[in-house]
Amino acid sequence: MLRAPLLAGLPCLLAACSLPPPESATPQTGGTVSAADPRAQAAGEAILAQGGNAVDAAIAVMLALTVVEPQSSGIGGGGFMVLAEPDGDVTTYDGRETAPAGAGPDWFLNEDGSLPSFGESVLSGLSVGVPGNLALAAKAHEERGQLAWSELFDPAIALAREGFVVNPRFHRSLSDNPERGAASAFGRDTFYDAAGTAKPVGVRIVNEELAETLERVGTLGASHFYKGQYADKLAATVAAETPKAGAMTAADVSSYEAKERGAVCGEYRGYRVCGMGPPSSGGVAVIQILGQLERFDLAGLGLRNPLTWHLFAESQKLAYADRELYLADDDYVTVPVEGLIDPAYLASRSALISADDTIVSASAGVPAGAPRAQADGNELAESGTSHFAVVDADGTMVSYTSTVEGPFGSGITFGGFYLNNELTDFSRSPEVDGKLVANRVEGGKRPRSSMAPTVVYAPDGRPFLAIGAAGGATIPVQTARAIIGVIDFGLPLKEALGLAFVMSYGDRLLVEEGTWLESEQQTLRALGHSDIVAASPPLKAGAVHWNGERWIAARDPRLDGLVEVPAR
Repeated sequence: MLRAPLLAGLPCLLAACSLPPPESATPQTGGTVSAADPRAQAAGEAILAQGGNAVDAAIAVMLALTVVEPQSSGIGGGGFMVLAEPDGDVTTYDGRETAPAGAGPDWFLNEDGSLPSFGESVLSGLSVGVPGNLALAAKAHEERGQLAWSELFDPAIALAREGFVVNPRFHRSLSDNPERGAASAFGRDTFYDAAGTAKPVGVRIVNEELAETLERVGTLGASHFYKGQYADKLAATVAAETPKAGAMTAADVSSYEAKERGAVCGEYRGYRVCGMGPPSSGGVAVIQILGQLERFDLAGLGLRNPLTWHLFAESQKLAYADRELYLADDDYVTVPVEGLIDPAYLASRSALISADDTIVSASAGVPAGAPRAQADGNELAESGTSHFAVVDADGTMVSYTSTVEGPFGSGITFGGFYLNNELTDFSRSPEVDGKLVANRVEGGKRPRSSMAPTVVYAPDGRPFLAIGAAGGATIPVQTARAIIGVIDFGLPLKEALGLAFVMSYGDRLLVEEGTWLESEQQTLRALGHSDIVAASPPLKAGAVHWNGERWIAARDPRLDGLVEVPAR
C-alpha cells in the first residue's frame, strides 16, 4: 500500500511532469539526490521528504533504477556504497557479486584451454554472479537506516506496477542491444513489440512481475531473495543457462554476504578523499591519480591548457598499470593497498611524469607489500552501470554505484529483472606466461571492479562532495577529473561533470569527440602522444556538492535530453 507522502509525488514518478533539473539546489528537506534517471532521483527525494535519511534514500534510488534503468543496474546485480558521516567517519559496504563455489580458474576456457568468443562468455550462465545489491541494502539499512524497510520499496513498486514511460536513452539501449535485451521471452514481451523492435519513446511499460518481486522482498525482507524457494528458482534459472559443471546452486545464493570493508582514504590539496577498497580498483585509482598530480600547479596551468590534461593522462597510465597487476578481491589474493596509496610511493611514481614528454608503455611499480610473480589478465570491457549520490539534512553523504555489468547484463531474466554478467570482470585466463593473474576466477570470489563511489571532506573536515560515475574502465578517470574540476578550478558541479574527457588506454590517448581537446591533437602529439583517437565514450557521472551556501545535485550534462520523460 502506498503511503500518503509518496502518493502526493506519484505523478512525477510515473509520467511526464516537472522533474528536478540536472543541477538542483537543496529541497526543503535539507537533503538532495543525484541519479542518472529523474524518476529514480524523485524516488530518493520522496524518501527524504518522508523523513528518511541518506541510506534510506539511496536504497530507494537503487530499487527505482531496477525498474526504469534495467539496462544498467538493479537487484539482479551488485554495487558498492560509501557512507560518510558528518564527523568524518566513513563506512563502505561491498555488495559485489560472487562466483559460484563450483567455478574454477578454467571457468571461461574451452576444453582445449582456448578462449571462447566474447558472446559465448557473456550470454550464458557462466557470466552470472550471485546478486549482491539487496544484501548490501539490507545490511546498510539494518545498521544505518531510519524508515521501515518496506517503505523504501514503495516508489519502485509504483513505477513497476503503474508503468514508466520510455525515455530516449532507454529506447536507444534497447535498440542497440537486442541480443541481450531480447534474449529472454520476458525481455522480448516486455520491452519489444511483436516484430522485435524496441518499444518507442513515450510508450508506457508495465512490469507486474517485478512489482510482485519487490513487494515480496519489501514485505518479507531480503532473506526472501536469498533463501528458500526463491533462491532455488534463481539458481536453477542460471544453471539452466550454464554449459559446464560448477553452475550456481541455491547454496551459493543463500550463503551470499554483503561485507563492511575499510575505506581507502588519501589527501588532495588538503581535502580528504575516501573511496572503496578491493575488490574495487576505483578507490585506489582515484587516490593514485590525484596524489600523483598534487605536485603540479594545475590551476596555474589553466583549465583549457592541453598540458594540464597531458599530466592528467600520464597519471592515469601509472595508476592503471598498478591496477591491472595488483587489484583483485583481497579475501583471495594479497593486494598491497597501503603501499599503493602511500604518499612516498605516489611521489616516486609522480616523478615519472614529465611536463614535456610522455611515458611509453607504463609498467606497474613495486609498492610496499607487493606480491611477486603476478601477471596482467585479460578482462572484458565493462559498460552497464549507474551511480547515484545522496546527502540528508544532517550532512550524511552516501555515494553508491550499482551495476549489472554490460547493457542488460547476461540477458537472462528472473523475477522481472535482468541478471548480471559480472563474472566477465574476472580475467578469463587464469595465468599468463606461467604467472598467476590476481583477478582470476575462483569459487566464491568477487571480480575486480572499476566502480569508484567517492566522498570528499573539505580541509575544515566538513562534508563536501559525494561523487562517482558509470562507464566501465572510464569510471575512476571521470571521478578524478570532476574532483579536479571542483577543487582545482572551482567549477560549478555540473560544469565539472561535463569537462572534456581524456583517457590513456595503454599508449593510446582518447580525447572526447566534439570538445576543445579534439582540436588540440597537434599539441598533444608534440608532448609525445603519437596515437590519438577522438571518440565519444559512455560517460555518466553524478554527484552532490556543498558549494559553500547549499547542497547542489547534478548529473552529467551529456545525459540532458536523453533521460527526461517526453511530454505528451
